[in-house]
Order: sequence, then C-alpha cells, then structure tokens
Amino acid sequence: MAQVTPIPEGMHTVTPHLTVKGAAEYIDFLARAFGAVELHRSPGPGGKLVHAAVRIGDSVVMLNDHMQEFGAPPIVEGFWPITLHLYVPDVDAAFAQATAAGCKAIMPLADQFWGDRYGQVIDPAGFRWSLASRKEDLTPEQRNDRMKATFGGH
Repeated sequence: MAQVTPIPEGMHTVTPHLTVKGAAEYIDFLARAFGAVELHRSPGPGGKLVHAAVRIGDSVVMLNDHMQEFGAPPIVEGFWPITLHLYVPDVDAAFAQATAAGCKAIMPLADQFWGDRYGQVIDPAGFRWSLASRKEDLTPEQRNDRMKATFGGH
C-alpha cells in the first residue's frame, strides 16, 4: 500500500477556507480581481457549492456556499474580522486590477515603515484583502526605529 502524504502536494500548513453567498460567482470574482485559477468544485444541493478551491499565486483558498439549512450560522454581511494578505511582484498593478474587478479601496497604497508598499481593499463579499510588494529589506532595529518615528516615538 502506498504511503499517503499528510499534507497534499501544493498545499501549505495554513489555508484559508471561506464561506460566502454565491460561491460560483465569488470564484469568477477572485479570477478577475486576483488572477485566481479554479482547482475544483463540488456542487451540492440546489446548485450550491459544498466545496471548491482556487489557487492565487502559490497559495490555495478553499471556499463553499453558505448553507444555513445545514446548520451554518447566519452571515453578518459586509465585515469579516480577518484580512487575507497577498504579496505580489507589482502591487500597483494588482491594486488596480482588484479595484477594477469590484473591490473598494479602504487604505490607499503607500510605502510603509516596515519596507513594503502596501494597501487594503474590501471585496464584494466583505472580505478585507491587503496587497503588498516588498521594497526594502530592513533589520528589526530599522523597522522598530521607523515604527517609533511613524507613531511619535511610542
């Protein structure tokens, strides 16, 4: 019998798994906004997706339709207390692509004290995405000095 690998090939130790209303449409949005490539989908009752997965860059995001009829709690629309972070080669282009696809900019792109060019958007499902490109490699001391300068020495 073949040995089974406990972590499937191409997966990372931590993988976000999102529950959304309209998972099929959300997959299409992720493709437009972040270049997601669909890996698979498992349709369930009433055409809803029981499970699906997309790849964004080198990472997988799993998702499914909200199915309150099977015991899922209600979704509070418009705000999720998480941020999905994307490192990309060209954050200006990625930010423009995300907003053109329907994301709303909530933190404009700017060069940050920790060495990244960074901004945030919120997508139509209410998920917050931070997008960044590393611009400088800093030592911990340099980051701390810049952080203190940014926040008035605190």
